[in-house]
Amino acid sequence: MARPRKKRRTHVPKNGEDRTASGARPPKSMVIRLGAGAVGANCSQLAQDFRRLMEPETASKLRERKANKLKDYIAMAGPLGVTHLFLFSRSDSGNTHLRIALTPRGPTLTFRVEKYTLAKDVSKAQKHSRVGSQDHLTAPLLVMNNLTTPVEEGQTQDPIRKQLESLTTTVFQSMFPAISPHSTPLSSIRRVLLLNRETKLQEQENAAYVISLRHYAITTRPTGASRRVRRFDPAAQRAQERKSGPLPHLGRLEDAADYLLDPASGGYTSASETELDTDAEVEVLQTSTQHVLNRKKKATRKETRAEDGSGSSTLPESDVTKRSVKLSELGPRMQLRLIKIEEGICQGKVLWNEFIKKTKDEEAEIEATWDQRRKEKAERRAIQRDNIERKRKEKEANKTKANGHDGKNEERDSGASDADSVDAS
Repeated sequence: MARPRKKRRTHVPKNGEDRTASGARPPKSMVIRLGAGAVGANCSQLAQDFRRLMEPETASKLRERKANKLKDYIAMAGPLGVTHLFLFSRSDSGNTHLRIALTPRGPTLTFRVEKYTLAKDVSKAQKHSRVGSQDHLTAPLLVMNNLTTPVEEGQTQDPIRKQLESLTTTVFQSMFPAISPHSTPLSSIRRVLLLNRETKLQEQENAAYVISLRHYAITTRPTGASRRVRRFDPAAQRAQERKSGPLPHLGRLEDAADYLLDPASGGYTSASETELDTDAEVEVLQTSTQHVLNRKKKATRKETRAEDGSGSSTLPESDVTKRSVKLSELGPRMQLRLIKIEEGICQGKVLWNEFIKKTKDEEAEIEATWDQRRKEKAERRAIQRDNIERKRKEKEANKTKANGHDGKNEERDSGASDADSVDAS
């Protein structure tokens, strides 16, 4: 039976295919439920919504099993290029926790989810929910507010709190690829992830670090025109055809003003048709399209312009238009409280804990314990390295010995055959 042909020329990945505009590899993540079904239906749906938030550089269709342990995911993180692990779990007391771990050496930040709202509940609360869009094809824009405490003149900041804020900011910044203002197209920024530190809530609950997480979609539309006029815009026409149908039929009206003013509504419009629901207005430089001409047509156009006396500039005409920016919430919402930071991935030395404070003697004892563990680990690695080297040398010696035995046997066989030939003669 003939062997099946193996494809060797097609689907060849290009060098640096998955790199960002800055040349670095984009961060990849895995959102995992520890304990699988033991976390409950709501926590499972929250993990699924968080996967949707982290798209596209995440394992969207990951299926956890009860037999899978954390070490299994850590072992697969390296070959798959995963840089972040988001671990959802539920304690015996019913609290939901989110741990953010950086692979392969940590650190791990443990948050307690004080409150959360699922994406489906956010969508139900909206009058016009945003569904079925292609916003998740690109990573969201990360906006952080008040994560670091400003230091006033004449005051000194607590060094532990300063390191805590710096580490938390660095971990959140590394979740998504960096944006270059010169190379990143504006059309690729379709979502916003907002992280806001709740300072007033921290004072009320006597907490060290409380963060509110919100997830929005960015929508823009031209200003200066009512909703009815905007329906004649080509982009709005394509969107309207996908949703409901073609352009409105004006044949039944006597005048176009009847459609714009809508006399059936008595001169009033709904709140959704006004410009009051916009969050901001920005000026966008739009460039008109320019046709690519061949050499012959370029020469003809140049001659025509020379005869007419018009300028020979071939730059596209540009104009500035105002567009309104609106944020539509996608969900989920989460209120996170930082409770612990530890080295490694979920099993290292605790660097900071909100509820447990250690004395200097206890800290010295813990440090001595971890030093002893490091020494034992280094000794085990040295022993393992020596064993591997010893086995390699034994294997080479056995191989050389086997080759020497084969050579002696061949010499004996050749000598015996020569003696037999002499006797026969």
